Amino acid sequence: MNPDSTANWIGLWTLYLREVRRFMKVYTQTLMAPLVTTLLFLAIFSLALGRAVETVGGVPFTQFLAPGLIMMAIAQNAFANTSSSMMIAKVQGNIVDTLMPPLNAHELTFAIAIGGATRGVLVGAVVGLAMAVFVDLPIHHAGYIVFHAVAAALMLSLLGTMGGIWADRFDHIAAVTNFVVMPLSFLSGTFYSIERLPEAVQTIAFFNPFFYTIDGFRYGFIGHADSEPLVGLAVMAAIDGALWLACHRMFASGYKLKA
Repeated sequence: MNPDSTANWIGLWTLYLREVRRFMKVYTQTLMAPLVTTLLFLAIFSLALGRAVETVGGVPFTQFLAPGLIMMAIAQNAFANTSSSMMIAKVQGNIVDTLMPPLNAHELTFAIAIGGATRGVLVGAVVGLAMAVFVDLPIHHAGYIVFHAVAAALMLSLLGTMGGIWADRFDHIAAVTNFVVMPLSFLSGTFYSIERLPEAVQTIAFFNPFFYTIDGFRYGFIGHADSEPLVGLAVMAAIDGALWLACHRMFASGYKLKA
């Protein structure tokens, strides 16, 4: 770890570039595959529900659905990037190449988490541009779109980093994906407005952090939100801050990273 108070900008930038080049080298898997999958989701749900549910929140169903699908792609790919990066490094035994350079815990957290967030945001941009060909996506407030895209990508990137550090086998990462990331994503209002849910279930939804990523991101496009948009900004900032501190603590203590 770097004991000096001056930031190691060269080392930080190098580690960040390593994380970015890692997923760009296999862009067909990391960028193109999520694009195809998300467009398939759009086609399937539009065909299955488009006639039964013509409008949601005062806008066409496809306009309501598209931002949620884009956000899901952002979140899942940010998580996949950092969780696989940490897990593979541990399994192959080259995690030492990450820990040995003079980088402190903040710098390690920053480079790895922002690298994963970069993949999430790039996937979101690619998917969004492709969806714009098929769906008329208005922009109500660009600031909310950018903030929630970056905040959600960072949240899942940090969660993936923590999961990769914690996991001892790929089965453990699969468990986090299957029992945490996927359920919270699908129950976040991606495919529906929580206004249609019973009041008790709506209350539960407000405790799902993924709900605020979807809701705020969708508000940026169509101007419709199921919660107060400013509350979503505060919740996302608080969650990212808490995850950052937890991830920093893992690196600083060497939890499951040092023999």
